Amino acid sequence: MAKIKLLRFGRDFNPDEKIILRDYLAIERTRLANERTLLSYIRSSLYLLLGSIGFFQLKDFPNFRYLALVSLVFSVIFILVGIFRFRLLKKSLKRLYYMSEKKQS
Repeated sequence: MAKIKLLRFGRDFNPDEKIILRDYLAIERTRLANERTLLSYIRSSLYLLLGSIGFFQLKDFPNFRYLALVSLVFSVIFILVGIFRFRLLKKSLKRLYYMSEKKQS
C-alpha cells in the first residue's frame, strides 16, 4: 500500500546513511519549529480576522469601521508572510539536507 505523503514525517533515517543522527535530528527539530511558526501566523491571522468581524458588527461606532479594515488587511498580510516564510525555510532545509548527503558521499 502506497504511503500517503501528507502523513509522512520527515525522511526515514537509516543508521548506514552518511548523515549522522545528531544532524538529522537537528534538521527535524528545525522543520517542526518551522511548522509551529506557521501555525502561529495562522492563529494570529485568525484572531485579527475575528477582531475585524467584531469591529464590523459595531453599528453604533462608525469610526471603528476603519479599524476593522486595518485588522482585515493585517490578517491577510500575516497569513501571506507566514506562508512565504514557511516555504522559504522549507526549501532551504531541503537544500541543506540534500547537500549534506551529497557532501558526505
